[in-house]
Amino acid sequence: MHRISVNGMPVDVVRKDIKNLHLGVYPPEGRVRVAAPLRVDDEAVRLAVITKLPWIRRQQTRFGLQERQSPREYTYRETHYYLGRRYLLNVVEQAGPSRVEVSNSAGLDLYVPVGSDVQKREQVVLGWYRKELKALIPPMIEAWEETLGVTVDDWGVRRMKTRWGSCNVEARRIWLNLELAKKPVQCLEYIVVHEMMHLLERNHTDRFRDLMDRFMPQWRYHRDLLNQAPLSHETWCY
Repeated sequence: MHRISVNGMPVDVVRKDIKNLHLGVYPPEGRVRVAAPLRVDDEAVRLAVITKLPWIRRQQTRFGLQERQSPREYTYRETHYYLGRRYLLNVVEQAGPSRVEVSNSAGLDLYVPVGSDVQKREQVVLGWYRKELKALIPPMIEAWEETLGVTVDDWGVRRMKTRWGSCNVEARRIWLNLELAKKPVQCLEYIVVHEMMHLLERNHTDRFRDLMDRFMPQWRYHRDLLNQAPLSHETWCY
């Protein structure tokens, strides 16, 4: 990948063995990325970007207006998200084991030791997110293995700073971003399917998009929903 400038705007260019040029604008800041066929030079890429400038600017404006969260301090009545819903945190200091519980339709109870600091509270919440996510993923993978006719040999959840998910085709292993625990379930399923689809088509080619259209016709809606959900203070993109 290398970077060119178009009217002062940085554009990341990736050349692949594909037939057509594909342009994308990604949150949170509206990064522009072009996947170009091997035969297409930078001047052709620049021209293609120029013709799409009004659309690119609209996307960047939309991302700029998207809701952001400041760094979390894990204090009383602080906002946190779980499966696409907004909750207010209730911190309970006590001598028992640390845990998180959904208390009602709008509240999360965080049980932590007396005098716990921000790092300890964050560790408990992230551990809960991980546990909840790991309970949701296996049935999704199992169902889509049958639908797609592929097998996932291994999967995992981890914090990722640049992607919602990844797939190691050789090892048949997929990784999913821990941040997905905050997003609607359909967004999680979209990423699961997206990564599993790479077992049928390694790159984001026309065939890849055709397969997504065939097996998950609403995938663009789910992608847009994922991009519209409130962003954390960290930088996530897909």
